[in-house]
Amino acid sequence: MAAHAQHDSTLPSQHKAPGYESEESTMGAPSEPNSKDIAQPSPYESRPSLNRIPSHGSTNANMYPEPENVIEAEIEKGPAPQPPAGGPPPGFAPADFPDGGVEAWLVVAGGFCALFSTFGLVNCVGVFVTYYLEGPLSNYSSSTVTWITSIQVFMMTGLNAVMGRLFDSYGPRWLLIVGTLVYIFGLMMLSLSTEYYQIILSQGIVSAVGMSAVFNSAMNSVIGWFLKKRAAALGIMVSGSSLGGVVLPIMMNHLISQIGFPWTMRAIGFMFLAMCGFACATVKSRLPPRKKPFNVLDYVRPLREPAFACVVCGGFFFFWGMFLPFNYIELQATDQGIDASIIPYLLPILNAVSIPGRILPGFLGDRFGRYNIMIFISGLSGIITLALWVPGKSTATTVVYGAVFGFASGGFISLLPACIAQISDLREIGTRTGIAFLAAALGALTGSPIGGAIVSAQNGSFLGLQLFCGIVMALSMLWFIASRTIQVGFKYAKV
Repeated sequence: MAAHAQHDSTLPSQHKAPGYESEESTMGAPSEPNSKDIAQPSPYESRPSLNRIPSHGSTNANMYPEPENVIEAEIEKGPAPQPPAGGPPPGFAPADFPDGGVEAWLVVAGGFCALFSTFGLVNCVGVFVTYYLEGPLSNYSSSTVTWITSIQVFMMTGLNAVMGRLFDSYGPRWLLIVGTLVYIFGLMMLSLSTEYYQIILSQGIVSAVGMSAVFNSAMNSVIGWFLKKRAAALGIMVSGSSLGGVVLPIMMNHLISQIGFPWTMRAIGFMFLAMCGFACATVKSRLPPRKKPFNVLDYVRPLREPAFACVVCGGFFFFWGMFLPFNYIELQATDQGIDASIIPYLLPILNAVSIPGRILPGFLGDRFGRYNIMIFISGLSGIITLALWVPGKSTATTVVYGAVFGFASGGFISLLPACIAQISDLREIGTRTGIAFLAAALGALTGSPIGGAIVSAQNGSFLGLQLFCGIVMALSMLWFIASRTIQVGFKYAKV
């Protein structure tokens, strides 16, 4: 007791907010664990540097490391501790998360427009692939053409590892502005492109770099404004990508036939400039940036946490299969002899149903546990692919599959950052989401070309592609089950 009292008495004189005692570990133990913490042993008992922090009842597996020289960034239970003398100003305590209000919802609205303009266009990859195969790249194989959209998805999501670091250090403002300008420039260059290498450069690289900056800034900014309603807020924001996936394919199909591909891309570019401009005006971070020297260990250290490593693997496997229906459902439906009047609307149907698929799982995740809902979402996506897309031969079956897959897969994009944030320190959220999306990007980069190679090897049959798609997404469910088990075991809990 005397030693304990002596330790407590030294804290005020040091004027240090709770935080890292060193950066050797990403996860630090809280300075004053309460009795409830002690009564609920950590699932990481073999690693004494990890402590589980219970929540408002919103989850049973929230763990938050403490950043150096700042007060604890995120705890989901208990009254906010008062910052010590000389500590950070008000706004950093856990109770200061607004979870609503005009500013917070304006950030969500700006993020909605940003996701409409970025991920919404990615949801139209099938339109691009069909146009290229029937037009300027008709002498290339489908596997070769899908490298364009695969590189675009890889660059957009994979560069989050870089953009996330820039977000942590400098905030979203300049990332949004510069990203918007680069994105629109890439689209304008795409309108002038006719050769394969030109399309790779303009669509696959330049525009994707801008997309990554805009997407990352919006997603990570929303996370800082919400705590108990985080998954719901992310779901509402990410539903913008689904709305874009409904509007943009129909818009592109009609405009390409009327004014041609070049002017279609210019019209879309000007529309995106206005929407990203609104995002630049409304999206901002609640917490100030924390500049920190680059250290490659910042990218390695989180992977030493088993729960986080399993989430990263789950994201890779899901993205490995997720874009195959977006890329190939129109081609597969044409090959299958489905009603030609329905085919142009398959992608809009898939994306329309994914709007509630983005939003509803977020609300359910906040209510029943984000990992619990993620396991259901990833498992349903794989199972429905194997149960409907593989044996389905009729128009009705293909339409139903597109609708159910759109709903099931839609929740993944909104729940993945929420699951990451749940076991992460908010002050490192950009870097940690970047790591996860980089792994997912590797899956997106290789998935569609692998699918195209399977189709070519099977003389145009889509069966192997469909089986590959369903199996890898089902495997992602197993990784999220593993992450949940590491956190709380096999007991029934809200995680």
